[in-house]
Amino acid sequence: MNCKNILLSAAIAGANLVPSAAMAQHMPAGNVRHNDGPVAISALPANTKTAPLKISGPFTSANLAVYLIHGPNKSNFQEFLTLQEGMLKGYVTVKETGDVNQLAVQNKGNLPIFIQSGDIVKGGRQDRTMQYDMILPPKSGFVPINSFCVEHGRWSKRGNEDAGAFNGSQFQLANKSLKMAAKYAGDQQQVWDMVDKFKSVGFAKARVSPAQAMASASPTSLEMALENDQVKQASGKYVQDLQNIVKDKSDVVGYAFAINGKVNSIDVYANNALFKKMWPKLINSSATEAFSEADAGKKYKAPDIVAVKECIDDADRARAAQKAVSGNSRMMMHETTRNLLFETEDFNAGKSNGWIHRNYLTK
Repeated sequence: MNCKNILLSAAIAGANLVPSAAMAQHMPAGNVRHNDGPVAISALPANTKTAPLKISGPFTSANLAVYLIHGPNKSNFQEFLTLQEGMLKGYVTVKETGDVNQLAVQNKGNLPIFIQSGDIVKGGRQDRTMQYDMILPPKSGFVPINSFCVEHGRWSKRGNEDAGAFNGSQFQLANKSLKMAAKYAGDQQQVWDMVDKFKSVGFAKARVSPAQAMASASPTSLEMALENDQVKQASGKYVQDLQNIVKDKSDVVGYAFAINGKVNSIDVYANNALFKKMWPKLINSSATEAFSEADAGKKYKAPDIVAVKECIDDADRARAAQKAVSGNSRMMMHETTRNLLFETEDFNAGKSNGWIHRNYLTK
């Protein structure tokens, strides 16, 4: 069975994929720069009744600007393991169901698992990405989770991997266009198209030859592209410049980033501990997107903090629509003409523990 012949049965009505920014040929050089003074923002996420969040930055490397979101740890949060942690520790099993767009996930451990939209799982009959966030409770049994194929040329065992299960979750979706295709449009064909586009542009920017690309264990796999040494080297300068900006900062609960002078995305978490666990994946994904959209020789002015604040304020004012999610989760989507907000709420024994993750995407 080839997943190219299997499409998602229904997309979110009326949703349109927003095109990515124009892409060029070479990554410009750059050093990290920053402006440290945190600036308070007026918008408060739902259920946060304490001090307002603050933003500091920008911290910059070439065409990537990062802003840190400072705020209190919520008093009613739970301790979470990430999907990557849970799989490494052997607590989490992700297995095939025979359906391209649905997997089954189990938590055998004693702590809830936070699965973030865009997390990629490697193995099975084809690599997948998760559509929505999920809070997977302890001792959960197998729970269905929506997924999308990010490797449309395979429906069989790869090498020594288990065709019925997945062996890790090291990466996330590599850019906003991919996230919009999966999370917002809910369209498998658009996901494949955006994977192909990223691989084409990313390989060209990283100087991966067509022969080298075809020599991969699976040439159609986004996971294999992200594991490519030349791709990792191309994004590595950004990661090196920016990965330590959160070190010793116990009040950081999220970040925003801008590419080529435009605000791209914002992620805010219920507490510093969960944000710090997610940070390596987050900064790697942002760095990968930045190098793939870099214009040789061009310099960009990082947006000021007000531009980040305006994205948050605009999305927070929008009316919410609920999305059905398995596990201990409820997803609320807020949409305006300019921005999207996906808010994941944690439920335990039928009672809300409040929001766990808020993801803002600019259109």
